[in-house]
Amino acid sequence: MELVRGLHNLRPHHRGCVATIGNFDGVHAGHQAILKRLSRHAARLGLPGCVVIFEPQPREYFAPHSAPPRLTRLRDKLALLEEQGVDRVLCLAFNRRLRELSADEFIQQVLIDGLGVKHLEVGDDFRFGCDRAGDFALLQARGQQQGFTVESASTVAESGERISSTRVRQVLAEGDFPQAERLLGRPFSITGRVLHGQKLGRTLGAPTANVQLKRISAPLNGVYRVSVELDGTRHLGAANIGTRPTVNGDGQAHLEVHLLDFDGDLYGRRITVVFHEKLRDERKFDSLDELQAAIKADFATARAQWAAELNK
Repeated sequence: MELVRGLHNLRPHHRGCVATIGNFDGVHAGHQAILKRLSRHAARLGLPGCVVIFEPQPREYFAPHSAPPRLTRLRDKLALLEEQGVDRVLCLAFNRRLRELSADEFIQQVLIDGLGVKHLEVGDDFRFGCDRAGDFALLQARGQQQGFTVESASTVAESGERISSTRVRQVLAEGDFPQAERLLGRPFSITGRVLHGQKLGRTLGAPTANVQLKRISAPLNGVYRVSVELDGTRHLGAANIGTRPTVNGDGQAHLEVHLLDFDGDLYGRRITVVFHEKLRDERKFDSLDELQAAIKADFATARAQWAAELNK
């Protein structure tokens, strides 16, 4: 899969494609249905399938501290898009210049001059351009004038409810990981590099891997039973994700993972943390002794729950 960062990096050979536009946060089952349609149209026309995304996501640009927490970082999103057979991703920097483009300017500069799009898949509620003035009807009208077709991506539902990134965040917040897996088409996980932290866990007798999140907030908060994928091997563990209120955290989300039966150096390595069950909410304790006792209890609970699951 080819990644093109910004309109200025598009070249003549990039013109001519089938495209779709969106955040694709989580690349959930609804997104996957759109991408399958994209691939079918691309095969029919003998053209590459291109996904247009934005970085940062628009709501993050306008309100970075109140935007919904991401389900996937850019790196993970790109990997998931590649798994779905996407040929090319155009990542547009969402900045003042882009947000001030009128709807017609967006169509001309991005879709026509930039991509030479021949077919476009978008939701019928898709809005774009300055003040969100552009809509599906405008795209259809411009497509008829400029020689590209536009189709509405069908809504995908699960148990009668539309699958969306918002819905996935909701079930994750509720700790309903089986439902999250159905909506995503895979278990929910977070991948990141293990960094050197405060090493407080080690002093409390509970060494943890501090996983880099690169985000202000996360879609989960609390203590969880997890598994960790490392170099093709699955390890069992427990994890805390939150702001670490007992030790006066920095207000940003942190992911700390303890592998139950592992003795090795994880610093600098990329691991994937798969979430299976919520054990409790994050809370502020009155002392480090109370925190230490709670951590030991969490590890014991996680170990018992893993044993029960593996012995079924």
